[in-house]
Amino acid sequence: MDTENQTWVREFILLGLSSDWDTQVSLFVLFLIMYMVTVLGNFLIILLIRLDSRLHTPMYFFLTNLSFVDVSYATSIVPQMLAHLLVAHKAIPFVSCAAQLFFSLGLGGIEFVLLAVMAYDRYVAVCDPLRYSVIMHGGLCTRLAITSWVSGSMNSLMQTVITFQLPMCTNKYIDHISCEILAVIRLACVDISSNEIAIMVSSIVLLMTPFCLVLLSYIQIISTILKIQSTEGRKKAFHTCASHLTVVVLCYGMTIFTYIQPRSSPSVLQEKLISVFYAILMPVLNPMIYSVRNKEVKGAWQKLLGQLSGITSKLAT
Repeated sequence: MDTENQTWVREFILLGLSSDWDTQVSLFVLFLIMYMVTVLGNFLIILLIRLDSRLHTPMYFFLTNLSFVDVSYATSIVPQMLAHLLVAHKAIPFVSCAAQLFFSLGLGGIEFVLLAVMAYDRYVAVCDPLRYSVIMHGGLCTRLAITSWVSGSMNSLMQTVITFQLPMCTNKYIDHISCEILAVIRLACVDISSNEIAIMVSSIVLLMTPFCLVLLSYIQIISTILKIQSTEGRKKAFHTCASHLTVVVLCYGMTIFTYIQPRSSPSVLQEKLISVFYAILMPVLNPMIYSVRNKEVKGAWQKLLGQLSGITSKLAT
């Protein structure tokens, strides 16, 4: 192959979801509203946990991390996508594309490890409640959170470096809404078998390993719940895990479907829709799931709203 053709492109063109102007405007309005709800909802969850001392527990410490990851993940993709919906030339500089891949891939990995950590927290809470505060002490929680952030970031750094060392020749059109790893490596004008293997290996390590830990935790949790004699006790134990289990099912499902077998991956349109789901829908759903299905969070909201109502009444008088 000519060395002239093996050049580094200066920018990429993201083809996005649609080329129809009316569709793009409609998507812009919809995605903007959902992004604003994402930022507001997750920051309110973080604020609520900080303000209410009853929520200063390991579970809500990890939930604070999860909410911050959700906002950061959405911010790594959605603002650029919104900007591109309103312009004809949907360019993204090479460095910006690499940064977007690093942050989105890293934050996604962090979330999967955090969900496994939260599953372990629920396992201890249900299966060994008397020793919960001894096992899930502050030092362990901090180390588990740091492990989540470091493992996700290191994997992302490795994948980003490997991906952007590939010669892209003159191909700069990415048929995706963002610089997603599978979409970017398709631009390479060399054999990408090693990259696909690296993606599969990292997916097994950072996706399937946490998923297996989640699965083992919930097998033990369900086994323990079934041994509880009273219906009320079983119901209470299940409710402590319901929110987390809902998020786990939503979060792991399509990612396993997308990344474990890159060669037999879904269509380009399916990949785009999956990315929209994770970048826009999941960060909106998470605070709703943890608010609607969690009595402690609902109680904290009611307390906070009551305090705000009291302050408003005093100011009015």
